[in-house]
Amino acid sequence: MSIEIANELFDIADELDVKHYHRFAEQLRASGLSMSNNIAEGSGSEFKNEFNYFLNIARRLTFECANILIVLNIRKLIADDKSNNLLNKLDKESRMITNFKKSIKSQCALHFSLCRV
Repeated sequence: MSIEIANELFDIADELDVKHYHRFAEQLRASGLSMSNNIAEGSGSEFKNEFNYFLNIARRLTFECANILIVLNIRKLIADDKSNNLLNKLDKESRMITNFKKSIKSQCALHFSLCRV
């Protein structure tokens, strides 16, 4: 889902570039891409606590993306329906990351001598 969200954020960023809002576009691309990149990078870790660290960053980036969308919407740079749709997807992504972190923590509880999250 994070890649799907990033793709939609890139579409908005492209529209912002046309309107010469380059800083907004750059920030939206960076935070959107970093969300999925952190999940991917963390999944390559050998240690669950390190993976948890990257998931935490990815979750925080959902909030950064949401904040940018809210500002863009207030400034009438994106439509309400597009903003609301993406905010709902970001909320769902944040909840999925949180639940995934909990499942990792549960696995660690079962194997307490192997990791600490």
